[in-house]
Amino acid sequence: MSDTTRKRTIVGVDVGGTFTDLLLFDEADRSFRTAKVPSNRGDEATGFIAGLETFGPVADLGSIVHGTTVGTNALLERKGARIGVITTPGFRDVLEMRRRDRRRTWGLWGDFEPIADRDMRVEVPERTLADGTVRVPVDAAAVQEAARTLLARGAEALAIVFINAYANPANERAAAEAARAVWPNGDVTTSSEILPEIREFERASTTALNAYLQPVVGRYLAKLEGALAQKAFAGQFHIVQSNGGVMSTRTARRLPVRTALSGPAAGVIAAAAIARAAGYPNVITGDLGGTSFDVSLIADGQSALAAQTTIDFGLVIRTPMIEITTIGAGGGSIAHVDKGGLLQVGPESAGSRPGPVCYGQGNTRPTLTDANVVLGRINAERPIGGALARLDVEAAKAAIDAHVARPLGLGVMEAAEAIVRIANARMAGAIRLVSIERGHDPSRFAVMPFGGGGALHAGALIDEVGLSCAVVPRFPGITSALGCVIADLRHDQVQTVNLGLDGLDAASLDRRMVEAGREARAVVDAAGIAVERVDVLYELDMHYQGQTHTVGVPLPVTLGEASTGVTEAVVREAFEAAYKRQFSWLLPDIPVRIVSLRTAAVGRRPAFDLSALAPAEGAGLEAARRGERPVWFSGGWHVASVWSRLDLPAGSIVQGPAVIEQPDATTIVDPGLTARTDALGNLTVERHSA
Repeated sequence: MSDTTRKRTIVGVDVGGTFTDLLLFDEADRSFRTAKVPSNRGDEATGFIAGLETFGPVADLGSIVHGTTVGTNALLERKGARIGVITTPGFRDVLEMRRRDRRRTWGLWGDFEPIADRDMRVEVPERTLADGTVRVPVDAAAVQEAARTLLARGAEALAIVFINAYANPANERAAAEAARAVWPNGDVTTSSEILPEIREFERASTTALNAYLQPVVGRYLAKLEGALAQKAFAGQFHIVQSNGGVMSTRTARRLPVRTALSGPAAGVIAAAAIARAAGYPNVITGDLGGTSFDVSLIADGQSALAAQTTIDFGLVIRTPMIEITTIGAGGGSIAHVDKGGLLQVGPESAGSRPGPVCYGQGNTRPTLTDANVVLGRINAERPIGGALARLDVEAAKAAIDAHVARPLGLGVMEAAEAIVRIANARMAGAIRLVSIERGHDPSRFAVMPFGGGGALHAGALIDEVGLSCAVVPRFPGITSALGCVIADLRHDQVQTVNLGLDGLDAASLDRRMVEAGREARAVVDAAGIAVERVDVLYELDMHYQGQTHTVGVPLPVTLGEASTGVTEAVVREAFEAAYKRQFSWLLPDIPVRIVSLRTAAVGRRPAFDLSALAPAEGAGLEAARRGERPVWFSGGWHVASVWSRLDLPAGSIVQGPAVIEQPDATTIVDPGLTARTDALGNLTVERHSA
């Protein structure tokens, strides 16, 4: 393959807990191919390379964009590196004190274990005041002594967090230089580099978590890059960030905290693009994989970015992320009867090894997938992914009987249906959390189920939550991989400015914005990814004086050669519009403050034309029919029609009950529902029209 041809292919790779999903797009002839292979937990490079090789020689690929859950899993399972923290006297316990929150709202007891033990947090002489004045210069010798002590205690990575370093990073930079002189690797993180923003706990937490992930993510990327080098891959390799943008592996090594929720974020990016193209500006995404169900709300065609998120209790990350709510309810989630005699599904998962009971790999406890197989909703003779010849239905029945049916006094079929209903209820609860509980009317939203198992539950989610319909993407199982292919390049940064709006020194703010915009753009330019243009976006965190929380205020200004054109009037108008949009009224007699400046450089990649995924013109509807089979719905067997999804022409109408199968997913059309295929191949599942 020539270099010219090689550069026209891009592969999106999403490594999940059960499967690794891939999509190859050839920009030259607008053709695509998909693949789904089992993930290998603990040795993800094996499945990664195996998936790439389904497309031919890895050396012939042009670029690879990867959505990863390695960082997320390390945080959730507390399997990051052993870290040391060097901090200002008096601030050793910030990570433990947090925001005085507690794991359980009620009661006077609880527990929390910070990621750095107390003996791994060391104070050194230094002090910077809130106005940036250095009262006590850092003692370099004390820093080196602290670093040696932490190394002796087993630290693999180092976080340096000094109070008020956001106002002046001089002491932190001097400490980092001193520490690097004795530190054996490059895993040294400073808070002024990670989050130069007010609020010491959020800054300390984000910095410590970045250090916690650096060795883990660094080793993972090195392993992948080594495996790619062995296959003579000479193209570009990049990583999806939690904000839905793409970054270089060099940036990912420096800022691994930005890879948390990387894989789910790619799915939301793809879902937003699909929804816009299908004419649904308001959708709620539901990514059901092997271990989790990830939910996000897209309003007016835009996914929501949160300034911070909590991955697990006390693990706060303050960096822009797509708002995603995750629950432990995936296809591999284990069903069990708890001590109180109640049926539970998850959060423990069988993963890919050993996987559900029906996989025949040694698991004996039933999962959500086992229930769907027993109910006839999953075709046991054609399992997705192609790794298994067939699924063991009888083994799944025996597991459900032993662990659920007999303990609850139910028949096997009733128990299997109960497992699915419990899982549906949990998924519906997650959807209500991001819609109803945030003031959105779910009847104005469609649900977009994807992942390997999402479309199995489309009808149930419509009914449980009162959604308008479900829009199932053309390839639901590889939606996150598609997001990797179409995501823009992005770099976010923030700095505290702490300025009053009345009498604003607009020239000073303008200079800060110009400098921040150039810095962010330089990171994008250095990534080496071809983009059509780079947009620089500005947002201010603002509030009325005396308030604790801030409102994000997007500014309608652009980066020019020497100025952004920002003025006090522009900022005031933008603040009032944003505040009124969120709270419906203003507080005109209270002064307004600008707390922080957020800057994002977005490298716009060539728009992906989703019509490339559309069904080809061919035979009529009947050519897609694959017969009938019994499927269990609402307490009894129904005869359901079976269809080949990829053979359904545009404009097809399939009445439920029906099963629509494809290599990467299965869509269930419940009785009383209808599925329609649009021009792009998406399935719209909705109630029968009167």
